[in-house]
Amino acid sequence: MRRIDALGKISDDPNCLARTFCSPAMRRANVLVGSWMREAGMAIRTDAIGNIIGHYPAVDPKPKIKNQKSKILLLGSHLDTVRDAGKFDGPLGVLIAIACVQQLNDSKIQLPFAIEVVGFADEEGVRYQSTYLGSKVLAGRFNLKDLKRVDADGIRMAEAIRSFGGNPNELANAKMDPARLLGYVEAHIEQGPVLEQKNLSVGVVTAIAGQTRMRLTFTGRADHAGTTPMNLRRDALCAAAEFISTVETFAGDRKRNEAGFGLVATVGEITALPGASNVIPGEVVLSLDARHAKDSGRQRAIATLKQKAIQIARRRNIKLSAEVVHHSPAVACDRHFSSLLTKAAACYQKQVPVLPSGAGHDAAAMAAITPVAMLFVRCKKGVSHHPNESVSEKDIRVAISVMNDFLQLLAQNA
Repeated sequence: MRRIDALGKISDDPNCLARTFCSPAMRRANVLVGSWMREAGMAIRTDAIGNIIGHYPAVDPKPKIKNQKSKILLLGSHLDTVRDAGKFDGPLGVLIAIACVQQLNDSKIQLPFAIEVVGFADEEGVRYQSTYLGSKVLAGRFNLKDLKRVDADGIRMAEAIRSFGGNPNELANAKMDPARLLGYVEAHIEQGPVLEQKNLSVGVVTAIAGQTRMRLTFTGRADHAGTTPMNLRRDALCAAAEFISTVETFAGDRKRNEAGFGLVATVGEITALPGASNVIPGEVVLSLDARHAKDSGRQRAIATLKQKAIQIARRRNIKLSAEVVHHSPAVACDRHFSSLLTKAAACYQKQVPVLPSGAGHDAAAMAAITPVAMLFVRCKKGVSHHPNESVSEKDIRVAISVMNDFLQLLAQNA
């Protein structure tokens, strides 16, 4: 908890917690987390994208078979945050992993596999609007075209990586060898209300919802607000407003009619230009975030919503452009790992709920190369991405115990 508080004070904004990819605050966070990794008996390195990685034991154990390297179990989460964030989303998973390794080191326990704890450099996608940058590099799924992306200050991603101390030319070589990986397990706050409603500390994740992010631009004509008749206006903001209302209505209907985790869709960003009270908006750019536990459901929804945007634009004599800026498929968690997590959690609570994740996680990217599993930890009122984000010391204690027991169970089955 002291470490959570210490990380929560490292921010690029003095007025709130905001720690983004390749920022000065991220550099300070890596230094601090690296010091804790060393204390836990790990050898640390920072890769080409800025992920901080601790290896335990500090030197690879001698292979049981000549010329064969030991398997590696990955643990961790991300160290970046959204703007005006809470202090648990991401860092909690990294610090729980370090605590588990610390216990192994203090007890001089050596498992039949190595452990690497990863503090991912970017999961939220705040700076460059492209999520999972850190985990995509480790999974070998990073799109080199993203290096040309520009942030709000006009800084290209490649330049930001170099300034941070990384190497954009070595990203392809930073991929982990799937043949050497045992799997990836991530502890994370639930970011939802289920565990609190059930009065339980932890739950096991079954799947991570697929996600599509789009950027839509409605282009009309900027005119004088006082002299342009209503029937002659090409108001881009009115078209956008109609679309936003359509998104809410459509997603609400679909969610009620589908079993399990249905569709959720959100317009979270909007910019209207020229942005003057006495000028009819000529251009509006907005975001669309759609998620579903089934890829087919999400793909149908995106196609339908795009068609509705086209219809709105045509009816209002507005031009429309739409592009996908992020896409990640739904990911099923590994049954074997999940069963071991469930068995471990059953020692600490009478019931172990299994539940899907509507939020994206680094596990979704890592699933491309290795089995993944996730442990959810109860958070107060399900609040996340907000300064009021809160997790109790009791629940963190349970989560660490469950992860420790999981490691022992996995060792017995390795």
